[in-house]
Amino acid sequence: MAEQEAFDSFAASIVTKLKEQHEAGSSCRRSKPRLYIFRDHEHAHEELVSQYFSESPVYTDLMFRTRFRMRKSLFLQIVTALGAWSPYFTQRTDATNREGLSPLIKCTAAMRMLAYGTPADSLDENLKIGKSTTLECLGMFARGVIQTFGPECLRPPTVEETERIIQLNEARGFPGMLGSIDCMHWEWKNCPVAWRGQYTSGHKHAPTMILEAVATHDLRICHSYFGVAGANNDINVLNHSPLFIQALKGEAPQVHFSVNGKQYNNGYYLTNGIYLQWAAFVKSIAAPQSDKDTIYAQAQESARKDIERVFGVLQSRFNIVDRPARKWKMVDVGQIMQTCIILHNMIIEDQRQPGAMSFDLNSTPGLSYALPPAVRIGNNMCFSRVLQRNAAIRDRETRTQLRNDLVEHIWHPSSSE
Repeated sequence: MAEQEAFDSFAASIVTKLKEQHEAGSSCRRSKPRLYIFRDHEHAHEELVSQYFSESPVYTDLMFRTRFRMRKSLFLQIVTALGAWSPYFTQRTDATNREGLSPLIKCTAAMRMLAYGTPADSLDENLKIGKSTTLECLGMFARGVIQTFGPECLRPPTVEETERIIQLNEARGFPGMLGSIDCMHWEWKNCPVAWRGQYTSGHKHAPTMILEAVATHDLRICHSYFGVAGANNDINVLNHSPLFIQALKGEAPQVHFSVNGKQYNNGYYLTNGIYLQWAAFVKSIAAPQSDKDTIYAQAQESARKDIERVFGVLQSRFNIVDRPARKWKMVDVGQIMQTCIILHNMIIEDQRQPGAMSFDLNSTPGLSYALPPAVRIGNNMCFSRVLQRNAAIRDRETRTQLRNDLVEHIWHPSSSE
């Protein structure tokens, strides 16, 4: 009996403590009710339409292009495509039959954060959208743009596009050139403490992520790879990058061109001095001694500025990339970077004049290259062919001979054909 009474007393004390804790928690929640702020979504939508999207808007199309970084027609195309992608970007009503945020409000909030890098709560006054909802809109906008436009805007150049790129570069003095390649660091402010060491390098005193990109003369990004820790350099990023995957598989357009009377069967990229001595990379001359070396170095460094210009335009057009990333998750940071690259390419394509880069290869005299259709060998790949292609990309003798021929070609362009 004594043991039973002691057990009952102990159980009663536990029940009493649990009730006290529950009442204390309930009273704590009752003392701090959830703050409700009335936001007039209908009025905010009407104001946005009257300012930019009505028949006689308050702000001109030029001001729209400045603030949204693109033409109005392209922005409305994105809004329509996202509405078809997910019901999130459609006009919906809540349980009280009240209209929610319109697709224009959601896409405008996401674009303002990308374009200006503003904090999420700074848009509440004009667009009547809360901080948490703004961040949610940005995440959904990024995923929608990647899934809807990513397959087209992030793909490598087709055979026809490669033809135009190579012909334009040949006119600049570099036949067979596919573009210029380099890397850019993006500071990660909210990098987890446990990861800060592997994301921080010696010349960057803050955690960063690296973007590897290949750009053409019209500032289009035809290759991008993002997410490598900032403690790496351009060579380490190249070891992870899928830049040469298609070439190794035999699925990339095969480039055949001649320089200074010699035939070459693989295209190349212009790089800075850190990259390896591969046939696929053509670098400048660090300390030119002769006149022709000096002219070549000036031409190479001038043409290689394409990728530097792209990084500058990307950071200027989307200021969120120029500021330290405030996202906590690496996936979210990568999606924002991908979204900015996709929108950048869409803007480049939208601004391109019709027929500005159309060439008739059969009627243009003096061409020193030809592009056959892409070669595909199916799923059963011959490993010896892969090794041969890899050796051709990394061949140092071909790289040295190619640069010497380019020096002669630029020094005597007429006699080298």
